[in-house]
Amino acid sequence: MVGSQSAGSSENEEQKLVRELCANGICMQTTEVEAKLDEGNIQEAESSLREGLQLNFEEARALLGRLEYQRGNVEGALRVFDGIDLQAAIERLQPSFSEKQPPKKGRSRSDAQQAVSWHAAGLVLEAVYLKAKSLQKLGRLSDAANECKNVLDAVERIFQQGIPDVQVDNRLQGTVSQAVELLPELWKQAGRYDEAMSAYRRALLSQWNLDNDRCARIQKGFAVFLLHSGVEAGPLSLAAQIDGSYVPKHNLEEAVLLLMILIRKFYLGKIKWDPSVMEHLIFALSLCSQSSILAKQLEEIMPGVFHRVDRWNTLALCYCGSGQNNVALNLLRKSLHKHERPDDLMALLLAAKICNEDYHLAAEGVGYAQRAIEKAQGIDEHLKGVAVRMLGLCLGKQAKVSSSDFEKSRLQSEALKSLEGAVAFEPSNHDLIFELGIQYAEQRNLNAALRYAKQFIDATGGSILKGWRLLALVLSAQQRFSEAEVVIDAALDETAKWEQGPLLRLKAKLKISQSLPMDAIETYRYLLALVQARRKSFGPLRSIYQAEDEKVNEFEVWNGLADLYSRLSHWKDVEVCLGKARELKQYSAELLHTEGFMHQGRGEVQDAMCSYINAFLLEPSYVPCKILIGALLSKMGSDALPVARSMLSDALRIEPTNRMAWYYLGMVHRDDGRMADATDCFLAASMLEESDPIESFRSIR
Repeated sequence: MVGSQSAGSSENEEQKLVRELCANGICMQTTEVEAKLDEGNIQEAESSLREGLQLNFEEARALLGRLEYQRGNVEGALRVFDGIDLQAAIERLQPSFSEKQPPKKGRSRSDAQQAVSWHAAGLVLEAVYLKAKSLQKLGRLSDAANECKNVLDAVERIFQQGIPDVQVDNRLQGTVSQAVELLPELWKQAGRYDEAMSAYRRALLSQWNLDNDRCARIQKGFAVFLLHSGVEAGPLSLAAQIDGSYVPKHNLEEAVLLLMILIRKFYLGKIKWDPSVMEHLIFALSLCSQSSILAKQLEEIMPGVFHRVDRWNTLALCYCGSGQNNVALNLLRKSLHKHERPDDLMALLLAAKICNEDYHLAAEGVGYAQRAIEKAQGIDEHLKGVAVRMLGLCLGKQAKVSSSDFEKSRLQSEALKSLEGAVAFEPSNHDLIFELGIQYAEQRNLNAALRYAKQFIDATGGSILKGWRLLALVLSAQQRFSEAEVVIDAALDETAKWEQGPLLRLKAKLKISQSLPMDAIETYRYLLALVQARRKSFGPLRSIYQAEDEKVNEFEVWNGLADLYSRLSHWKDVEVCLGKARELKQYSAELLHTEGFMHQGRGEVQDAMCSYINAFLLEPSYVPCKILIGALLSKMGSDALPVARSMLSDALRIEPTNRMAWYYLGMVHRDDGRMADATDCFLAASMLEESDPIESFRSIR
């Protein structure tokens, strides 16, 4: 039996290992051997070990090299290891392990003989592993990696069926495990990333009998390498694939798979919790916009691993990212409860942002934003500008649903004051400049809106589409249609083909405003071809994110064409376009509005009213149908005037700057004998007509 007298890893045992070596039941002091090594007499030291412990050449060299390595003499250890003929040792050992074991009765090999083979293999392989470590310390990384690879190649030749799970010498198993973990690290340090990728996969796909913790470290290291190395791994080789198994298509999928395997191992109690694994998984799933999957993983983590408030806040981010704002807001309400963390600044800001996206939650968002402003002190001072901006946005949304004109005016004034104040904190925030432009445009302060639109384009270099759209809409509201068309053409030159949809739609509406319907039809046709080509390029399996990214879809183009043909009284063309639109979306308030407009143009008043009412029932806040229902009711006699007035007033509550709603409300007041009210409404409609954009400013958000 070859080995040291001590198999432990404590400091005392290591010291004993250096002082005394034991093999084959014989022990000898290392003093004489160390002295010869200090003198550079490697062969004499080797001879002493061979004679004193009855070892062969490779075994003696292995013990000498380990002794030098433990003494810190890396160069001396390397000189000793260079003399080992690994191939010869493997050829002698291979038959010992490749022979089939006979039945338990009548074994031809004793347990002692088997143990000798285990320890001999362990010594030789450990020598090569320590040689690799010595080369690593000397900076010879490629050579170190090749030596480490030799260890694994030798193991695969010796144990052709993989390392057995039982009856394996601990030192041998430890050497193999360490070599498996070290090899990819050496290749990475050497800058040989393709070899590192292969080493990782070899470590995880071959039978090395690794313990759970070491296997987990390798899986985590591989996942991090896939995420951050910048080297595309490519799919697994066909030989490594198992029929019916999932095969990752690229680095990101493979990294996510590895990290989720690690999370599952933790759930099963096989490994200890490593918070960095979840951090890497959050990063990976964020890259591919799969926050809903991340939320599921977070929900499965056992209580006590994360603080409940941290879990709620992270889940809220995930659900917000996947569009489930109601779920996210409910989690934040729990997180911000007075008995939890009511002053968590990031949670307050996220809650305010979510509330800003819903008019009916805007008042709640104002409260969160005000609390955030109060808490943005000290090291969080830099977030005060964000909080002030959120306050302005929420106030603006709250103003739109206010039932009092005085309250609406007050809230709009405070919203603009907050947004202007936020500029002092964040003067280079492009989004803030854009929001100010939108706010001024919606309040028909067109000169201020134009200034901010130009400032946004200058600040972004014209690289963001919504800036061009805002500028064109402001110019159209100023009745400067030719200049707006020049802006759209300039934007088209700066915009990629697939992103031109919103600009082409604006161009078509500009043509309509300039009484050029045939040019508008031609623009719509080009837009339709573009949208259809984009849809076909994605194929039938396009993702929900690709669908949401299409600012103009095929349905909107067909509906726009139908509306244009209705204005031209081309009823057959209208019916064709409506049929195409209905194939894409059967139930739509916009579609029913266009259909009603067609019926009204034909003189089919009852059918028109049915279409408008169906649209109203489908989408109660759809303003165009409210206006047309009110307009038709105003012509049905004095009994219908109160209902018409209610419909038109409700439309103005939602869109206070809709000139058609003011006009028809004036008609209702006139027919009801309220001349003063009618005059005010007609005056408002006339003033708004002079500043009416070709498309609602809300469409840019």
